[in-house]
Amino acid sequence: MPAAARNRVVYFLIAPAVLILAVTSLYPAVFSFALSFFNWNWGVQFDFIGLRNYVDLFRSAEFWQVLYQTFLFAVLATALELVLGVALAVVVDRLKFGQSIIRTLLLTPLMVSGIIVALMSKIVLDPMLGIVNYVLISLGMAPSPFFGTTATAMSTVIMVDAWWQTAFVFIIVLAGLQSLPQEPLEAARVDGADGFQTLFRVKLPMLRTVLFTILIFRTIDTLKVFDIIFGTTGGGPQIATEVMQTLAYRKAFSFLQMSEAMTVMVIFSVIVLAISLVYLRLEERLEED
Repeated sequence: MPAAARNRVVYFLIAPAVLILAVTSLYPAVFSFALSFFNWNWGVQFDFIGLRNYVDLFRSAEFWQVLYQTFLFAVLATALELVLGVALAVVVDRLKFGQSIIRTLLLTPLMVSGIIVALMSKIVLDPMLGIVNYVLISLGMAPSPFFGTTATAMSTVIMVDAWWQTAFVFIIVLAGLQSLPQEPLEAARVDGADGFQTLFRVKLPMLRTVLFTILIFRTIDTLKVFDIIFGTTGGGPQIATEVMQTLAYRKAFSFLQMSEAMTVMVIFSVIVLAISLVYLRLEERLEED
């Protein structure tokens, strides 16, 4: 088949996917960007105000606090999940028996939706009736309010997300460990390297591309967190766990400030896009090295 005809076939095959992407992603993005220049109050008002929504947001202390909390959650949750996921993968990879059973059990949280995880955690961590506080009291320790105070709410939400998503890191790292070539590992053993040295000087460096890919996925996923926070604290107490997604939801559906909500998401989308581009550039350099 000539090259021109082959190209036409390729374009014909990918056209439906491009069309669906344009309708479901590009059109809403452009529509939201356009409406961010208006004062739209769910049909009550629809006035063109230019950049006022952006100026008001950048002048808002609440916006900067929420942006900081969004990045705080993303950084801490991603770091915790990476450390726990890698540690679990290393331990399970060394098991001689029962590896498949343990792997299945560790993957169980991924089978549950985010909102269900949030509701389960609210029950388990309830300050009055939750099993966790019951155990703490039984051990002679003081109960914790968990989601109930500004000092503990964010760390509790991070722990809940780590319980839910660590399995994602675990299963990918475990697959990477089990697919490593054996020659470098055998060479390290011949050179007298112990298990600790082999892990940090041979195995993990060979998995750096895999780890970096996980980092990209988990960073973007935690930046756009919604269900865990919406289902546990709703952004409270006060706004101690408010993130960009819940802020936009609250502005849109609690206060009917649709244009302000779209402005929040436009700004946030630009930030996430910039971070993604930086990650992709770093990944290209990593592959070149």
